[in-house]
Amino acid sequence: MIYLDNSATTKPYKEALDTYRIVSEQFFANPSSLHKLGGQSEALLSRSREKAASLLGVDDHEIVFTSGGTEGNNLAIKGAAIAYRQRGRHLITTSIEHVSSLNAFKQLEQLGFEVTYLPVDREGRVSFEDFKRAYRKDTILVSVMHVNNEVGTVQPVREIAEFLKTKPTTVFHVDNVQGFAKIPLHLKNSGIDLCTISGHKFHGPKGTGILYVRSGTLLSPLFSGGVQENQRRAGTENLPGICGMVRALRITREHENSGIQHLSALQKQLRAGLSEIDGAVIHTPLKGAAPHIMNVSLSGIKSEVLVHALEEDDIYVSTKSACSSRDTEASGVLLSMCVPEDEAKQAIRISTAFETTSEEIDTFLRALKRHVQQLKIVMR
Repeated sequence: MIYLDNSATTKPYKEALDTYRIVSEQFFANPSSLHKLGGQSEALLSRSREKAASLLGVDDHEIVFTSGGTEGNNLAIKGAAIAYRQRGRHLITTSIEHVSSLNAFKQLEQLGFEVTYLPVDREGRVSFEDFKRAYRKDTILVSVMHVNNEVGTVQPVREIAEFLKTKPTTVFHVDNVQGFAKIPLHLKNSGIDLCTISGHKFHGPKGTGILYVRSGTLLSPLFSGGVQENQRRAGTENLPGICGMVRALRITREHENSGIQHLSALQKQLRAGLSEIDGAVIHTPLKGAAPHIMNVSLSGIKSEVLVHALEEDDIYVSTKSACSSRDTEASGVLLSMCVPEDEAKQAIRISTAFETTSEEIDTFLRALKRHVQQLKIVMR
């Protein structure tokens, strides 16, 4: 099997699964329980929080454990907008955010908030100048993804963060689900107030995530209930998942530098091979893109047809974001980049991981060329 859909999810590390199993068996008590077993679970939860904070370079009280990217984005966006609504009602985001963010903003519009959706250029990048022009005195929240999940374009979050350091009434949220461990982003003293990451994107268990909440940043909870996660996220903590995720986080950090170099080499290999295929149009920009995502259209071949053809060879790629892949419409991200609709419907996303090998990329490219030639003959 050659798995090239790592932007949708990654294969969990064996060590993360082992940790999940052991904690499930030995620390099954509720961390909120007063008895000794509960205390042991609570102590393990605290150690996991401290370890996660250390690995992210932040304070432990700035860590909120969530169920993943969707919850993290919703808690950050809705929680901040509602918490600071007395300051203003204007919000800024981009036209190419993940659906969990876009739909959160649509809900806020229904509640009376005004949202500015920044456009992107032909490389899928927001203009910092457009952002500055959109900013207003009553802007209370800005939310921008670090790396686009479909084409890999890196957004100017550092420039935006520096600008917002001088705007203390505005909260800045970064969706770093795709960028984490692929494009370095330091949180401490960065100007970023909220940052979302998801465990299953870096080989942790599904249903796990972290929302970084800078000290002093207010959030209105999404869930009504207990006082878990410093009253920001009610509900019994998923202790096995949290411990498994933190184990995966540690392993990922240990291999991050060499892993990014490896991904960059694979991306060059992919780009060179794809450029040799007749009718291939690469949408991922040559510069300013994450090293693990490649988006390409194959002229005349619908993306879902090509995805199923490749799986006959036990090779797995995707069409667009997994959360939107069953939607038959053309990718909204590519359309925002002014890609023609027919071309957008012919796009596939290839996403690699630290474990992906050069030999696997060679095998994939050979299979892709063969299927493209065969499908073009059939479709004549």
